[in-house]
Amino acid sequence: YFLDPYARPTKDSGAWMNSWRDQHRLGGEVLPIVYNCLNYSPSAPGQPTLLTWDDATTLFHEFGHSMHGLLSNVTYPTLSGTNVARDFVEFPSQVYEHWLSTDPILTRYAVNAQGQAIPRDLVERIRRADTFNQGWSTVEFLASGIVEMDLALLTNVPADFDMNAFERDRLAALDMPREIIMRHRLPHFGHVFTNDYSAGYYGYLWAEVLEEDAYGAFTETGNPFDPATAQRFCDFIFCSGNLRTPMESFVGFRGREPREEPLLRSRGFPVTTQAAGGR
Repeated sequence: YFLDPYARPTKDSGAWMNSWRDQHRLGGEVLPIVYNCLNYSPSAPGQPTLLTWDDATTLFHEFGHSMHGLLSNVTYPTLSGTNVARDFVEFPSQVYEHWLSTDPILTRYAVNAQGQAIPRDLVERIRRADTFNQGWSTVEFLASGIVEMDLALLTNVPADFDMNAFERDRLAALDMPREIIMRHRLPHFGHVFTNDYSAGYYGYLWAEVLEEDAYGAFTETGNPFDPATAQRFCDFIFCSGNLRTPMESFVGFRGREPREEPLLRSRGFPVTTQAAGGR
């Protein structure tokens, strides 16, 4: 495992995980080599590098991707690690973010330059802020996902296709509130034009459905680090790569199909009886 944490002039922006070598067992045991790239601002010489809460969340997210690659235990490299369906690949990384806010992690690692732990009242404010403005955020995301999918499903596109008019008409059909715009307008919506994410923007929210429900398996034990639950998560999610369909992997871990209720609760939305019942 390699970590490249700091920004520099020649480095791309953002944060990501990549694999130099996928795990497999063709012709012998081949161990994975993965790395994380981040873009933290380097500290002054002799001073510690301090992270914001968003920085730390990004670190946990990207390391979740790395765990997916490092713990892979399959025969074929094409099924290894993060070589899974696009709407499943963000699930392991997003669920990993949950452990950042657990008491053992905060007590040990969330300290300032003087070694003082993060104040408890600040932690509670951060947790309460999780539900702030989620109605707005959810609508702008869903609008982007739906319009992007509608665009991908177009056939016989005319040469004079007007993307702005298409966006406007689709939003009107959705009864999109005037006060909210799409998170990404079509002319600069990068996901539309990439091979990996085209017709797949919805996958981020679907991954959140999965990860909120999956993390519930840990909290239901009373211990977010419950060894038996962690081993099951490793066996069915981190280790299995693309050996099974995403739903088979999730059901193998959770014992049932995913439900919407955990996501709704995490965003502070009311949960109806129908949603609480799941599928």
